[in-house]
Amino acid sequence: MTQTPPKHILDADHADPLAHFRSEFRLPEGIIYLDGNSLGALPAATPDRMKQAIEIEWGRDLIGSWNSHDWIGAPRRVGAKIARIVGAGENDVVVADSTSVNLFKLLVAALKHQDDRSKILSEPGNFPTDLYIAQGVTNVLEGRQLVTLPADDIIDAIDEDTAVVLLTHVHYKTGRKFDMAKVTAAAHDKGALVIWDLSHSAGAVPLDLAGSGADLAIGCGYKYLNGGPGAPAFLYVAPALQGRLETPLSGWMGHASPFAFNDQYEAGAGIDRFQCGTASILALISLEVGVDLHLRTDMAALQRKSEALSSLFIALVTPLCEQFALSLVSPADPAERGSHVSLAHDHAFEICQALIARGVVGDFRAPEVLRFGFTPLYTRFSDVWSAVCILQDILSTRAWDAEQFRARSRVT
Repeated sequence: MTQTPPKHILDADHADPLAHFRSEFRLPEGIIYLDGNSLGALPAATPDRMKQAIEIEWGRDLIGSWNSHDWIGAPRRVGAKIARIVGAGENDVVVADSTSVNLFKLLVAALKHQDDRSKILSEPGNFPTDLYIAQGVTNVLEGRQLVTLPADDIIDAIDEDTAVVLLTHVHYKTGRKFDMAKVTAAAHDKGALVIWDLSHSAGAVPLDLAGSGADLAIGCGYKYLNGGPGAPAFLYVAPALQGRLETPLSGWMGHASPFAFNDQYEAGAGIDRFQCGTASILALISLEVGVDLHLRTDMAALQRKSEALSSLFIALVTPLCEQFALSLVSPADPAERGSHVSLAHDHAFEICQALIARGVVGDFRAPEVLRFGFTPLYTRFSDVWSAVCILQDILSTRAWDAEQFRARSRVT
């Protein structure tokens, strides 16, 4: 393979109906960014929007901006926009807190609602914070247990003692995608609820929470939604459950009348009760810019390009697998994976560092996985071609086998 993309690759870029969105992002020259599944790129409009928020809304209008610039309505306003991306009603999603905090709130609420059942069912290798929060919840709620089973065994394991099934829709490491409707229906048949983690799905693959019968969902704002590092998360509660679940974090923004300053907590109506403390307004404003970008696109077009990009990557990298002891971790069938592809190698960390040194930014997931994200809004087919060419060169020359690529920072 030569690093000059062939005509059919360049033609694919030329024909790409989403190609114009690349200019909507600030992408460093000479960098092939394949890590938007971990941290989305900076939207070009974000700095000016943040400048306005800081200098005008905060700097000039001060506390009056809670009303004049509708800071107070931001969690619901941005939540309603995300609802359109995840296939939910506009009153069923709110932006609040972090993914971990939202999971704690929904998991405790669901378990207390299912108080005659003891089991949280998940899979080993689920995203660590999901398992950690579940473990913490079992320490808080007496008599509850976390049971993990391989993904293929989940449906058969749901029984009358299963309170909640907790799954990540697109697996953070493998990219494997669950059939949301199928799993949810199986859980409902046994009287169980399902919490879906959409962190590697929202903004990357089509979602239909309402149509799938989903009960509860959480997701982060800094991956495909491009909200910036540590952007606020969102949560979804099905309409039928909103008045029946009690959040364990009864903060003042979840109160029915927060500015009445009553001593006794009274849960707000609908999705509002799942707010907690004061929203991080600057972070919410940044997230809204990224969400607004997505609302200008068509999810079906995003899905088609995502599948085409990842399928091209797999086709190009397959000849390298046997030659260089790589193995495909992600499903080969595009219908079964999200928008990232993972490869396993005994020296995955060093290879990842060598790629970054050559301008190809993917990431490493312990203990042996190289992960490449394909964000349809700004990744080009020529980027995929060039990335695989550089990977081939690094493997064939063993450029990764250098002392400089063995040093590990706190964030890997």
